[in-house]
Order: sequence, then structure tokens, then C-alpha cells
Amino acid sequence: MTLSLIFACLWALLATLIAIGPSRWHWPAARVLIVLGVPLLGWVTYENGPIVGLLVLAGGISVLRWPVIFLFRGLRGRGRKPAE
Repeated sequence: MTLSLIFACLWALLATLIAIGPSRWHWPAARVLIVLGVPLLGWVTYENGPIVGLLVLAGGISVLRWPVIFLFRGLRGRGRKPAE
């Protein structure tokens, strides 16, 4: 197992521990997880290939599903014209 995959597993463990904690920590912790996870995903993809990178991306999206849902809602709402 490469060092990048070990760090990805530690990231997932940290995300799980944060999810168990009090809900007031979820959104600030989600921001930290996103900031740490994006370069980690690039590193995993670089060292292990795109298939493993996509699997790690799917795992990250399953953990951080609400920020992803809000992102897609915001992107979908930007293209709409205001109601008249």
C-alpha cells in the first residue's frame, strides 16, 4: 500500500470520527476535510492511477455528500433566469 493510500485511509477515519462527534463541528470540519482531501485525491491519483483515484473520490463524496449536494444545487441555480 502506498503512502498516499495510507493517508487517504487516515482521512476517511478522521471523517468518520468527526461524523460521530457533535453536529456543531460538522460544517467547520467538512471545510477542513475538503481542503485536505483535494490535494490528497490528486496525490492518490498520481501514485495509483485514475481507477483508484475515482474510487477514493467516490469514498470522499459518500462522506461529504451534503457539501456536494449544496454545490450542485448552487451550480444548477446559477444558470436559471429570475422569475418575472
